[in-house]
This record gives sequence, C-alpha cells and structure tokens, in this order.
Amino acid sequence: MTEPLLALDDVRAGYGSAIVLDGVSLTLPERGGLAVLGRNGVGKSTLLLTIMGYTQVGRGRILWRGEDITRRAPHRRALAGIGWVAQEREIFASLSVEENLTVAARDGRWNLAAVYDLFPRLAERRRNLGNQLSGGEQQMLAIARALMTNPALLLLDEPLEGLAPIVIEELATAIRRMTKDGSNAFLLVEQHAEIALSLTQTALVLERGRVVHSGASAALLADHAALDRLVGLRLAEA
Repeated sequence: MTEPLLALDDVRAGYGSAIVLDGVSLTLPERGGLAVLGRNGVGKSTLLLTIMGYTQVGRGRILWRGEDITRRAPHRRALAGIGWVAQEREIFASLSVEENLTVAARDGRWNLAAVYDLFPRLAERRRNLGNQLSGGEQQMLAIARALMTNPALLLLDEPLEGLAPIVIEELATAIRRMTKDGSNAFLLVEQHAEIALSLTQTALVLERGRVVHSGASAALLADHAALDRLVGLRLAEA
C-alpha cells in the first residue's frame, strides 16, 4: 500500500494547558484534496497550525511521507514541502506583487508564468504594492506566493472568507484548476461547505476538537440532511 503524504495519528494538541484537538486522525495521499469542515471554534485552524508545528502536541504523531515530524520545527516542515496560506494572508505590504512572489520562490512547476496564468489579475497588478491590492487580490497573492515555494502540500485556511461572490467564484475556479493540475495535494479549511466539498475528494468534520465525520466529499455534498446536522450550513437550492 502506498504511504500517505500526510498522516495524523490520534493527535491531541493545543496551546499550553488548553487542549483544542483531541484524538484527531487523518490521512492525505499525494495530490489528494481534503476539506476540513465544522462550525466556528471547533479547531479547524488549530489543525493547520498543528500540521505546521505551531502548537503543543501532547499525544499522537504527525507523519510526513512516513517520517515522524511531530517535534520538527515549522521552518523545517516548510522546507520539506508543506506550504501554508494563513487566514491573515500575511503578504508583504511594502513589496510589489512580483517581489512578494519571488522572495521565497523555489524551483518547480509553479513559477511566475504559471501563477500569472492561474491568477491573471496578479499579472495586471505585478508592479503594485501589496497594500494597494483589494482583499480578493491579496488572497490571490497569498495563494500564489505559497505556490511559488512549490509545496507538495498546500494548507489553505478559509481562503474565501469575507470576499465578494464574484471573487469567491474566481478563487474557487483557480483552486479547481490547481487540483486538475495534480502537482500538489491540498487541505482546505472553509466555511463555504458546498464549495469546499466540490473541490475535494475527501472530507473531515470537526466538532469540539474531535473528528465526527470522515468520508467522500461527493457523498456528503449529496446528503443535505447530514450536512445540515454536521456543519449547520444548508446548501443553496439550485
């Protein structure tokens, strides 16, 4: 059986004495897509921070291509191929779009031409400073900058939050293209459950730091009652 790209085995983690995740297990294959769903405050962002190494793990293991990285420093996880797009975006406001993209670039499939093809709006704004971009453009830049590190796994923390519907559709289209490209796996934390499920193969739902559902994204997307019960967000009627 092929070794998963990422695996969490019975992980308990949090901040100091505060436990946020308790007994979380998951697996993600090379070039796979996993949606992490749940109501606010259930530990979704903490899960990404734990994968990146920014929380205290009290129990369990985090495996990267079969190697235990539970105690590995965050910068070493990034060098190993884990990219992260934080909720706060954290772009460099005083650098141009192109400088933001090239500052941490690494060789691979994703280069300037590729990310400009994925996000044409960034190509148009390449000479603008980060603080001259709209919220949607800043999110595009944050994703594109992470792609420029050519990660094997991309962690996306609520990339659609607070954006206009037209920008949400634009970003969802870009993420869909990324999945078809197949050059990296991604883990998507998102409140827009129906969009997240349409972009991924598998889904995991958290409640109070525990996994309460794990299965195929398509099956959960088709089960409106289960989605209402687990996430509390009804799909829009067609």
